[in-house]
This record gives sequence, C-alpha cells and structure tokens, in this order.
Amino acid sequence: MMPVSSENSVDGGSYGEGAMKGPRLFGSPVSLLLVTGTLIGFNFPLGKIAGEAGVSPMIWALIVSLGASAMLLPVQLLRRRLTLPKGQMLRYVIVSALISFVFPNVLLFSVIPHVGSGYAGLMFALSPVFTLTLAVLFRLKTPGRLGLAGIGLGLVGAMLVSITRGAAPEAPELIWIIAALLVPATLACGNIYRTMDWPDQAQPDGLAFWSHGFALVVYLLLLLVSEGTIPLAQLSLVPWTAVAQGVVAGLTFPVFFRLQQQGGPVLLSQIGYVAAAVGLLVATALLGEVYSAMTWFGAGVIALGIAVTVIAQVQERKEMTR
Repeated sequence: MMPVSSENSVDGGSYGEGAMKGPRLFGSPVSLLLVTGTLIGFNFPLGKIAGEAGVSPMIWALIVSLGASAMLLPVQLLRRRLTLPKGQMLRYVIVSALISFVFPNVLLFSVIPHVGSGYAGLMFALSPVFTLTLAVLFRLKTPGRLGLAGIGLGLVGAMLVSITRGAAPEAPELIWIIAALLVPATLACGNIYRTMDWPDQAQPDGLAFWSHGFALVVYLLLLLVSEGTIPLAQLSLVPWTAVAQGVVAGLTFPVFFRLQQQGGPVLLSQIGYVAAAVGLLVATALLGEVYSAMTWFGAGVIALGIAVTVIAQVQERKEMTR
C-alpha cells in the first residue's frame, strides 16, 4: 500500500482512477456529509437503549453490520455485482472491516453505558483532528485555511464538552473516558486507510457490502470463542430498537462509502461533528440525559465548526469549477 500524492486528489480525497469516476447519485460531498452524520448520530441513543436492556456490545455491533449487509444485498444482486472480492479488494475488505467497524463499534457500544450516549457521540467530534494529523503525515490533500478553522472550532467544542463532562459529579471513571477517546483514534485510522487503499474500479456499495459482511463473520467468531454461543435471544429485550438500528445502518453505509470516495478522509471525518450534535439532541430529547450549560456551549461551538466546514467545502468546489 503506497501513499497517494496530493496531485491525484479530488475534492479533498486521494483515490485511484476508478474511484474518481464513481457515481454521484446522492449529491455533493456536503449533502453526503450531513446525511451520513445525521444517520450515525442515531447510533448513540439506540446503543444506549440496548446497553441498558442488557444486550452485549458485541451483539449490538453485529446488528449494525447485519443491517448494512442485508439492505445492500438486494442492490448487489439486482445490479449483478455480487462477485467475491479478490486481490487488493479482498485485502481492503478485511482491513477496513477490522479497523473501521469491528474494533470501533465494539468499543463504542462498550463505553456508551458508562459515559452516556450524548458524550460518546461527542467523542466522534475528535475524529477530524486525528484524521487531519494522519493525512498530513501521509501527504494526502488537506483543507485550506477556512476548512482548518472549521476543524479547529470543532476541536475546541469537543474539548469543552470533555472537560465539563469529566468534572461533573456523576462523571464516569477515567478508564471509560480514555476508552471513549480511543474511538475517534481508530476511526481516523480507518478513514485514512480506506482512502489510500481504495481498489481501482471498485464501487462504494460493493465495498460497503463486503466490508460489513466480513465484519459480521468476525463478530460471530468472536462470540463463539468468548461466550461459546451466539446470544441472539438478547435482542428480544429490545426488538424494535434492534430493527431500527439495522435500518439506520443499512441507510448509513451506502452514503458513507460515497462520501469516502467523493470527499476524502478529512471531510469524511467531519461526520463526527454532525453525529455529535444529533446524538446529543436525541439523547436529551428522547432519553432524558441532562448536560450542563457549558456542555451545550461546547456543542454550539461544534455546530459553528460544522457551518464553517460546509462553507469552506462550497467555496472550494466553486473555485474548482471556475
């Protein structure tokens, strides 16, 4: 796997020729960013409901990949694209499944019961900073000054939220706050890898389907090794929540991989800002989670970072079309 130079970048990303010619069925990178981030934002409250009901994090992570695979399978069949991955695509599927879905999802659903769904969602807001750092190290194309300002604002907001949450009387143990911080770090590694090793001529839906299909196999094996069984009966505790989680996952990853293809790793990582805001609002409105005024101020700063990021992306695209 070789680093891709910025000369081969398109719209903030770095890909092979096949990826640059990918479909744009779901609109511009900005609209993909908002849609993907909004969908991911629902994962946090759904995960909290499952965790409080006693569903294991591994089973809930399995539901995410199962939902994505199940909803993408008919699409692959109808388009006659259901061919087994080989060579570079097989490597991509295996690696992206492990570092993009298996590890971060199990980690995420493990920390949510301890830190709250709103706070866990806000940890996603740190992924752009980690991703930007790795993008610089691997010499991928990075945003301009306005885009960097948006990322900086998001970081300030996330730090405010983290500080206020950690200082609260009901603050979780330090180990769980540290574990929550590992989520954006692993997401950043996945963002960079999926860009740098994107297979030539590969379609986003195919990569999403096979990545989650492999992740599903890994979850099943891990459950068999660790528990000796696959406790799907746990899902009977929250049947409609499980269905909702599967549907959300199925809707998320087709647009997620298109955003990866069209927007590049740094823009993709900023779904964390959108997801954080949505997760906090849903957790407050539907789950009764309570946060301090300073936490909401930090969330407002994150929202400002989202707005600046969107403006920067629009300006960049206008300059490219001149």
